[in-house]
Amino acid sequence: MTTLPTLETARLRLRPYREADIAELVPLIGAREVAATTLRIAHPYTEEHAREFLVLAQEPGKTWLATTLRADGHQIGGIGLRVDEQHQNAELGYWLGVPYWGRGYATEAARAMIAYGFEELKLHRIFASHFKHNTASGRILRKLGMRHEGCQREHLRKWDQFVDSELYGILRQEWENRE
Repeated sequence: MTTLPTLETARLRLRPYREADIAELVPLIGAREVAATTLRIAHPYTEEHAREFLVLAQEPGKTWLATTLRADGHQIGGIGLRVDEQHQNAELGYWLGVPYWGRGYATEAARAMIAYGFEELKLHRIFASHFKHNTASGRILRKLGMRHEGCQREHLRKWDQFVDSELYGILRQEWENRE
């Protein structure tokens, strides 16, 4: 896959990242509250981190998109799939800037990304995980129809502390048969 898609929902546009996003990206993703809920986001987050991220976002197997508001184009977060073509699955990941929490944006963006994964990429399975203390993310994954598949106890290390990782997944057949 060489061309990244642009996906639209009622309120959001999910589009490829571009260098002009750095000015909005750094303060949003750089909030300690955002970094605390994710494995791969550094804190503090610098412009150099953002530039490295933009390079990574172009690598094969990654569909990483900026989450923006359709109304004004402002970036509010990011979402992505890390695709494993051999096994026809992908890991879903997302984050939102703190001012946009609790408004349903993550669920809306993730629903569009899952549809893209199953309908366009023809994936068999999509999975996601969250830190046990990030219960809001667990609610989002359940709203998407994902099943809780288990807890990996003290599986990850964040800021010199081991944390539990809750694993969720959904199969294409389950997505197609959802209500």
